[in-house]
This record gives sequence, C-alpha cells and structure tokens, in this order.
Amino acid sequence: MSDQTIDAARRVRDVAETYYDSSDADNFYRTIWGGEDIHVGIYKGPEESIFDASRRTVETMAELLGGLSERTSVLDLGAGYGGSARFLTTSFGCPVACLNVSEIQNDYNRRLNREHGLDSKIDVVHGTFEDVPVPDGSVEVVWSQDAFLHSGDREKVMAEIDRVLKPGGRLVFTDPMQADDCPPGVLQPVYDRIHLDSLGSFAFYRARAGVHGWTEGQSTPMPEQLRNHYDRVRRELLSRYDEMCEVSSKDYVDRMLGGLKNWVNAADQGYLNWGILVFNKPA
Repeated sequence: MSDQTIDAARRVRDVAETYYDSSDADNFYRTIWGGEDIHVGIYKGPEESIFDASRRTVETMAELLGGLSERTSVLDLGAGYGGSARFLTTSFGCPVACLNVSEIQNDYNRRLNREHGLDSKIDVVHGTFEDVPVPDGSVEVVWSQDAFLHSGDREKVMAEIDRVLKPGGRLVFTDPMQADDCPPGVLQPVYDRIHLDSLGSFAFYRARAGVHGWTEGQSTPMPEQLRNHYDRVRRELLSRYDEMCEVSSKDYVDRMLGGLKNWVNAADQGYLNWGILVFNKPA
C-alpha cells in the first residue's frame, strides 16, 4: 500500500472519529437515530419507530447466520453504542468484542453493558477496522452494520476480516452502497456530506470475497429500506426540530436535514443500494 493511500485512509478515519465524538452527533444519534442501534432499519410501515425497525435488522442478520451460541465468538466492527452486541449476548450467549473509532460511543457502550450486567461478556475496544487488534484466525463471526462506508481503504478492511476469521468463519454485514450500475458523478452531494469520495457496492464486496476465496451465503438486497430509513429519520428530525436544536446546534440539525434529503433523492433515482451480505470463509 502506498503512503498516499495510507494517508488518505487515515484522513477518512480521522474525519469519522472527530464527527462521531462531537456532542452534536452524539446527541442526534442517541435521540433520533434509534438510540442503541444506529444503523439502517427494516421497516414494516412508514410510521414504524426507528428503534423497532433498527432492531429488526439485528434480528434478521442473526437469523440469516443461524447457529449462534455461547461458543460463537463475535467481532462487531464499527459497533457504535453496542446495541447489536447486547442483543447477541442476551439472546444467544455470544461473547462479543466491539471495535469502534469513537470513544464517546465506546464510553456509552461500556456504561450500558455495566447497567445490563454484560460487561464480562462484551469487550469494547477503541480502534479501526483497517488495523484490527485481534489475533489471526481467532473469531467465528465478524459482524458489522453500516460502518464500512467510513473506511478509506475497504480492500484492507476485507483483508483484515479474512485474517481474523477462523477457517469456516462467517461475515455478516450491512453497508450503505451505490448501485452496481450507478453513473459516475451523481452521488457527489452524498459524498460531500460524509466527506468521502466513494461508496462500496454489492459488486465490489462480492469481488473482494472472491479474492479471499469466500463463498456467499444468504445475502439479501433491500435497497428500498435505505430510502425508508433516511426518510423516516428525516421526518422524525423535522417533527422534533426545536427539541433537537436545544441539544445539537441548529447548524448541525439543518445540515443533517439537507444530508438526509440527498440520500433520499439518490435512492429515489436508483443510485443507492443496501442489504445484508453474508460470506463464508472456507473451513
């Protein structure tokens, strides 16, 4: 990897860390974006709560994996506030390591784990998914939700996952992605809002899986749910606008509303994709 690539990846990481450590973002995600689960939800109706839809994503991912138990070690990359880890530990007994770049989120994750009596089952580590502080071949399941878009080197992320997975291990993740046939240049408003120059795609992740010799499991494209989620979050933020301007700055709230609208518009034009991807490392 060239020094230029390393520097670019570090800049993207630093932007994500600074953003998620800000009080504006922390208050927004805790209050509006699902609370413990800060990822895209799977909605049954347009007015369903963000929390319920977001938790359904976690439940669906666990169902697609199957076979989870207290013997299944899980590494959650980009774990946020740790809602998925607590679900996996409470529901199946899985020991979970949460890796996340935001110490603000990590501290809240640790606090919730203590309050639920789960701090002995869930380990929370500050770090990035381009350089995972986990031994080779030590994890049964790598889990991630809507985090890889924040990497400036997604090929390195996939290589790190291959390194830490045991033979026969599994990867399950979601990520806001561009459509495989997305025209060049049309997503610039989305990129500008999140300080990126690209998104992954189903084609990209499938190609990287092929490089590592992984086979694909029951992956499930659900592009409509990306649109549903960003629209639902935007409407919730609008309905609580004055309240949110009290805890996050008005400038932040206004920029977030504009950014959410850009995502919805791009989804309406068919430029975006989202879903659950499952890959299996050979035994």
